[in-house]
Order: sequence, then C-alpha cells, then structure tokens
Amino acid sequence: MKIALIGATGNIGSRILKEALNRGHEVTAIVRNPSKLAYNSPKLKIVQGDIFDSDQISGVVKNSDVVISAFGPGMSDTDKLVKATKALINAIKASGKLRLIAVGGAGSLEVGDGMLLVETPEFPSEWKAIAEAHKEALALYEKEIGLDWTNISPSAMIEPGNRTGIFRISTNKLLIDKNGTSRISMEDFAVAILNEVENPNFRKTRFTVGY
Repeated sequence: MKIALIGATGNIGSRILKEALNRGHEVTAIVRNPSKLAYNSPKLKIVQGDIFDSDQISGVVKNSDVVISAFGPGMSDTDKLVKATKALINAIKASGKLRLIAVGGAGSLEVGDGMLLVETPEFPSEWKAIAEAHKEALALYEKEIGLDWTNISPSAMIEPGNRTGIFRISTNKLLIDKNGTSRISMEDFAVAILNEVENPNFRKTRFTVGY
C-alpha cells in the first residue's frame, strides 16, 4: 500500500515507519526537518511538510491509500494538537476519500463507572494538558460523519520495548494486565497500527491496545 506518514521522526512515528517498510509498503514520510530522518529504503520518500498547512498536506497525500498521523507536540505546546487535527481533517477531506489513522492519547479511555483515566486522582498533573488535547482531538474526529478515520490510543504507559505482536484490543476501556499495569511497547503499538492499515476493523471509531 501507499502510506503517507506524518511525524516519522518521533518516538512512535519512527516505529511506525520501520514497521511499514518491513511489511513492504511504500511510505511517504512528511517531516518538518528531513535531515532528522536518517533512514534509507527504496520504498521510502521523504517530503518536507507542515501539518498546519492543509493545502500543502492535501497535495502531498492525495495519491496515498492511507494517511497515518503520529504528530505529537511538546508538553508545552499542547494547544498545537487540536490546531493540527483541524488542519489535518481539512487536508484529508480536500484530498478526496482517503483513510486517516491518527495516534491518540490514553487519558480519554474509560476506567470504570463512566470515569475517564484523566479524571482519576492518580493521573499525573503534568500530563493532563496533553490528555485533554487528545480528548478534544478525538471529539473532532467523531463529529466528521463523512471522514474515514480511526483513532488509536496507547495504554497508560507506552515505552520503547520489544516487538511481540501479542497484545489485547479494546474500544474505549483502558486495558490493564493481571499485575494492575496498563502498558504497551512502542513497537507493538506500531504493529497494531499497521494491522489496522492492512485489515480495517475500526473505521470511524477509536480503539486501544495493551498487554
């Protein structure tokens, strides 16, 4: 497939890029600074782009089968996430009937009795702003009736780790293992995203993965 990937130089985006190329897909990596992407492959095309420029992104992705956004602002720039989401939605709609898969956050996942993870007393205060931004971005996708979108949330803890290909899937419930931990490796998170690219099961909805 032809995949357009936004945020390919990030921690999660770089894993998505590797997973996609290893599966034989053609990837157009859209990055702000191409010099930061030290990755060579005959199936990789690197394009300098700005997610906030809807017209530019629309032109770059128009010949793709699916667009994956792993855009992640810094902790001090959380307001950029909602702005980027709005611009990306406009770009995808302008490009025709493209599929969009966007990396979301864990904070909006349910933990029981209608409570969200971000609303729990234990949720780290320093992560609340980005969690709320991801929650707002998800709400924007849910309003887009005509958009073919998927939002995938990680578990509460996502870190570099092993690629096992073995994990559980949920829709809106936070996944917790037998030890009371909610976690997923970045490598297996990338696996889940590419599985959804190849075999869509969650169109126009959100899902999450965890051990």
